Amino acid sequence: MEYREIVAVTGLSGLYQLLTTKSDGAIVRSVADKTTKFISARQHNVTPLESIEVYTTGENVRLQEVFQKMLQNEATTPLADPKSADPNAIKAYFKSIFPEFDDERVYASDMKKMLKWYELLKANDLLRFEEEKQEE
Repeated sequence: MEYREIVAVTGLSGLYQLLTTKSDGAIVRSVADKTTKFISARQHNVTPLESIEVYTTGENVRLQEVFQKMLQNEATTPLADPKSADPNAIKAYFKSIFPEFDDERVYASDMKKMLKWYELLKANDLLRFEEEKQEE
């Protein structure tokens, strides 16, 4: 499993590995518990993490760049807990690691989701971006 295979599915929490697509949907595997399921294209949209961008005060940045900053700053700036931290603490965390964040357009709920996704990707060793760039 590689970062470029990971997708977010509307209506479902967590992240999924896109296994295959069909005309009426897709087959995905949960990154967290490794269960496989069919998702209908009528009910769900599939968004690759590679294509997600985050609003900044300048040019938008890819989600991958935010994850890289989180990884680089993890030793000096501890991660905010997405489950118990209040929205202001989460916003302060993101401002400290990525000062260019546009906090008017990036909501605290989006930041919580990024923290949860980061934890899930890190637990499954999917934060290897340099290796993927070299392969291309």
